[in-house]
Amino acid sequence: PPSLPHSTSDTPFTPTPSFPFLFPSSSPISPRHLQQSQLFTFLHPFPTAVAAMKSTSPTAAVGTALVKTPYIVKFAAVALLSLSVALLFYHHPSFPSAAFSAFTSLSSPTAVAAKNSTSTALNSTSTAVNTSSTILKVKKLPPPPPSVARRTGIVDENGAMTEDFEIGEFDPSLMEELRNLRGGGEETEKKENEPKIVKYDKFKACDGSKIDHIPCLDKSERHCPDSALDCVVPMPNGYQKSLPWPRSRDEVWLHNVPDTRLVQDQGGQYSMLVKDAKISFQDGGSDQYVNLISQVVFLVQNMVPDIDFGHHTRVALDISPGIGSFAASLFRHNVTTLLIGTKDVHKNQIQFALERGLPAMVVGFGTRRLPYASQAFDLIRSSGSGIDWTVDNGVLLLEVNRLLRAGRYFVWGGPQVDSNHELSLDDQWNEMEGLAASICWQLVKKEGNIAIWRKPLNSSCYLGREIGAQPPLCNSDEDPDNVWYVNVTACITLLPEVRNGGNVSVWPARLHSPPDRLQSIKMDAMISRKELMKAESRYWNEIIDSYVRAFHWKEQNFRNVLDMRAGFGGFAAAVNDLELTSWVMNVVPVNGFNTLPVIYDRGLLGVMHDWCEPFDTYPRSYDLIHAAGLFSDERKRGKCNFSTILLEMDRMLRHGGTVYIRDSLAVIGEIHEVASAMGWVVMVHDTGEGPHASWRFLVCEKRMP
Repeated sequence: PPSLPHSTSDTPFTPTPSFPFLFPSSSPISPRHLQQSQLFTFLHPFPTAVAAMKSTSPTAAVGTALVKTPYIVKFAAVALLSLSVALLFYHHPSFPSAAFSAFTSLSSPTAVAAKNSTSTALNSTSTAVNTSSTILKVKKLPPPPPSVARRTGIVDENGAMTEDFEIGEFDPSLMEELRNLRGGGEETEKKENEPKIVKYDKFKACDGSKIDHIPCLDKSERHCPDSALDCVVPMPNGYQKSLPWPRSRDEVWLHNVPDTRLVQDQGGQYSMLVKDAKISFQDGGSDQYVNLISQVVFLVQNMVPDIDFGHHTRVALDISPGIGSFAASLFRHNVTTLLIGTKDVHKNQIQFALERGLPAMVVGFGTRRLPYASQAFDLIRSSGSGIDWTVDNGVLLLEVNRLLRAGRYFVWGGPQVDSNHELSLDDQWNEMEGLAASICWQLVKKEGNIAIWRKPLNSSCYLGREIGAQPPLCNSDEDPDNVWYVNVTACITLLPEVRNGGNVSVWPARLHSPPDRLQSIKMDAMISRKELMKAESRYWNEIIDSYVRAFHWKEQNFRNVLDMRAGFGGFAAAVNDLELTSWVMNVVPVNGFNTLPVIYDRGLLGVMHDWCEPFDTYPRSYDLIHAAGLFSDERKRGKCNFSTILLEMDRMLRHGGTVYIRDSLAVIGEIHEVASAMGWVVMVHDTGEGPHASWRFLVCEKRMP
């Protein structure tokens, strides 16, 4: 190379002692030998550098003369050697053995020894570099996958999982024994819980005598037959879909009320006129009837300001109401009035009232309590016709006292007694006035044939009477809200000191204000009752709002509505909030919590009933019947079949009416079967919870034939 001195002789070249570790002095080496072997070996990885050195120009020779001394050449060779070895070992770890074997084959023994020591050092370096490279490469490898534990087999006697086991013969008796020990197997429980849908043949139509059939009522008492209704009550000849409210308040279809003897016999008295197959209720007629209505309304509204129709007075009761003109008049003052009367084959007053769109029920007003809550009504009115309030120690008036809210009013329409009554009008008035005073009623106003009394706010007057005064006080353990098949007693019901029914808000605030008596009803919840009542109202408000939008309730003009399982009355409250032209009869089943006091304190109507018995109303009474969770409860009770309840619903439902039933999947199938067998058109819908919810609701239509 040009960096080393050229020599053409074979004179031995003695290396400088400055680099004894590279060229030992005892080994003469020919410069040509060194040039061809050692430097070739050391510089082999860098042929480009060698070529560059050969191509140095003459001009640069002078500048490089100083660096061509032996010391500089040797130093450069060592530096290049070190760099080459480092790079060579880093990129080719397997190269040292081949390079040094070639080198030692061209060296003398002395040089071999020196080079061996150098090779050992280099090998150590190579091993370290190789090891380091290996470590680096290992770090880059992904970790091995974890071993998966075996999960098959059975546990042997040592607690280890094994597949070495034998399968013996199966003995079915062991499984039966196991089921018996568990109290019944899963299959048995599943079969018991599975709904058993019974197939029904189409129900036949009842005979013509059942057109106005009320199964459990005679003239004055409730007596249900041993066998339930097993046929569909037919539609009267000439029947038409009832007129919408408020048109129905003033006129009804003549043939929708089959017994028209009330029109024929009493048309003049009750101001009715038959014209164009309709019965018209005029604002006119005999002086007696006009005086009765006008005087009562005038006196109640103007002469007794505390009554305050539509605010303090919201719920009223009209006994022996005629054709309901008093109640129809009060509806204009935002007062819901329930009309009650006995079943009378000659004067079907309640049927006329229902056809007009007024709340009405047939009752047995005699030996048993009426099925309404104590302190239910803000005002009770009686025309005085056909009822002698003083007979049997005044037991009927004492029942009215139980129903009248504390501090509210009883209006007597005047002494209209039968012509053959043995007492004169003056004698009857005197007896009535004396009986009212004995039960601490205060006479507020008397004018003509109209008298108004006020019930006391508390029991201080009752407790302050003389010893032995009549009528006596009722027993302290007697529940005034226990009304189902309970006999009336000639005693005064005491008013509670706390949670008194007289403490109610004015309408409409009372509809959503939890009343004091909410805490006195017998139910499971003790603390969260107010929250339960409010939650129920929100729940039904959302559902009824969806019905109004999806099924166009406002366009369907439902007027008479029955809720068969009312709870706190949330359904009826929602109907009122959404301003539907409907009144709702809230029914509290006898097998549930008695929430009737709360329903009346909210300003709503309600009644207690057992749905395994017929309801006290005429056929074709309601436009809409609603039942939520009723059939699930009745299945648990197990007293009657679904067909008994549904046939009664069909009897009460008008032709062209609708039924909404919300219940669990366990009962929806059988309800569907019975409804179809009765001739209803049934549609199944998902609830708001979606198709996978456990409840469905049915929309059933009783279409006109």
